[in-house]
Amino acid sequence: MGFALSVQISVLSWILATRYGLDIHEIGLVWAAGPMAGIIGQVAIGLISDRLWIWNGRRRFFIIVGGVLAALMILALPAMGLISTALGLESVMGVAIAVALALDLAVNVGFNPTRSIIADVTEGGAERSRGYSWMQTVSGSFSLLAYAIGALLGNIALIYFAVGLVLLFSVVPALLIEEPKPEDASDGPAALRDGVTFLSAMLMLSPLWAIAIYDIYAMVVRLAGTMPAGYGAEIACAAATALLIGHALLSRSDGSTMPEFRKVLAAHSLSWIGIQSLFIYLVSFLQYRMPSLDTDGLGRTAALAFLALNAVAALAPALLLAPLARRFRRTHVHAGALALMAGAFLAAWMFVRAEPLLYALMAVAGIGWGAMVSLPFAIMSERVDGRRMGLFMGLFNLSVVLPQLVASFGVGAFMSRVEDKGALFLIGAATIGLSAVAWLFLRPRQAENEGGIEPRKNGTAPDGDIPAPAI
Repeated sequence: MGFALSVQISVLSWILATRYGLDIHEIGLVWAAGPMAGIIGQVAIGLISDRLWIWNGRRRFFIIVGGVLAALMILALPAMGLISTALGLESVMGVAIAVALALDLAVNVGFNPTRSIIADVTEGGAERSRGYSWMQTVSGSFSLLAYAIGALLGNIALIYFAVGLVLLFSVVPALLIEEPKPEDASDGPAALRDGVTFLSAMLMLSPLWAIAIYDIYAMVVRLAGTMPAGYGAEIACAAATALLIGHALLSRSDGSTMPEFRKVLAAHSLSWIGIQSLFIYLVSFLQYRMPSLDTDGLGRTAALAFLALNAVAALAPALLLAPLARRFRRTHVHAGALALMAGAFLAAWMFVRAEPLLYALMAVAGIGWGAMVSLPFAIMSERVDGRRMGLFMGLFNLSVVLPQLVASFGVGAFMSRVEDKGALFLIGAATIGLSAVAWLFLRPRQAENEGGIEPRKNGTAPDGDIPAPAI
């Protein structure tokens, strides 16, 4: 699944800009289709996989289905023009949005169960932290392979190679995992699961309310074909988000899951605005700062930049971050990695005019990227009811997909107007830096110090601080 996502990151903007000639704001709109799929896909799939027992497992079925669909949508990427012509459409936009939507939905269908199954088969504390670190090492290594193929053989070769690899490695390993059977698969109709009602889920998501409202507004405006002259909506969203996130971070624990889970959502959401903007608009940055690059040069340089980012991100969780997390609080380790990433982004905004420095700074940023896709899952999983990991993993994913839409709409509108596209890295430095500060507001937990603590039966660590939700 990591390989499929990397193909999307490496190829989608490049193929839309160079083969189909889409403008920067149109590319942002296509990218918005993916997070829209994630909003529904991860929450729904997480909730269903908690309840379902099929093919001798809860997660296996969805991993396999997600992998097969992802392979088919990757195969459709170079054929979007032919599909559009066959359907009699004048523009490729509609087909591009449909393919991006289906591809990201497929990845989301597979990602939630893949992340949840690690919590299912590991105990809380050190073992689970190592599990998520190695998850990112394996996923990052496959991502590294994707960017290497794109840089050496070209993006078209990468696409066709990806079809076979994604199909093989999402189906076969899923059949070999022995999943623990849940204690109870039944549920009353009024509750999502064990006391988590729709209202309580919405309250947990309160740090993301302003972002969600802005996403709906921006989507309607963009689909209507209008572009507001100023940034009034973006400024209002930023102000409201600052108030909601500040309230969540400063709130005191009441002995339940909600306050700490809200803090995790608040801290994680900020960093994704910066990193998603990088994924979408790096090609635009290269076109402005390095105008001598031709079409193939743009694809190769972008692939090498992402290669440097993901090479470090693949190794950092197991070799650097996990050992540090055994000595220090995980939240502090994560905040430090994000601060380093923000510094690299700031340096890129100020100094990058040629490829070598870009590659070096992307490698430094890879430490933060490796932390973003590993440590938050371990931190979050120890603050919720482990038996409902699919549901909470889906809610947690909203702190990823809602900011991704901000990157598509809000940052896209700004990037289409600003002259120096290097502002991309300034936005990333600001949002990721704020995220690093926000992670420091989480309360310490005994399990974060990796003391080999025995978990409760529901998968949470008995730290005497935040008990599991009432059953």
